[in-house]
Amino acid sequence: MELVAIITILALLQFVFFGIQVGKMRGKHGVKAPDIIGDPEFMRMFRIHQNTLEQLIVFIPALWIFSHYFDPKWGTAIGLIYIASRFVYFQGYLKDPSARGKGFGLGFATLMVLTLGSIVGAVMKMLA
Repeated sequence: MELVAIITILALLQFVFFGIQVGKMRGKHGVKAPDIIGDPEFMRMFRIHQNTLEQLIVFIPALWIFSHYFDPKWGTAIGLIYIASRFVYFQGYLKDPSARGKGFGLGFATLMVLTLGSIVGAVMKMLA
């Protein structure tokens, strides 16, 4: 489970990195806190950060539950794909919001595998 812990920390560090980018955009575009409306580039970065938070709420417990009931190496591999998908989402959305689909889709697919796998694992264990 150490690898799962590392993936969790990497996902949290990615979230922190995105938060730092929001702060940089605030400075670049003069968007004073607590405002969340301003230059479109700032608002895209803000949404990247917020969407990542929204995803983490599902990702972290699903990763741990999936890894508990199945092989943690599979959870780690899926977690790495999730983290990579968030960077694809970040790059696409920052450039053009309509380009976020590939990163979002891949990330959503990993969340569904982890979430559905978690419930399947729990039910299988309960029925065993």
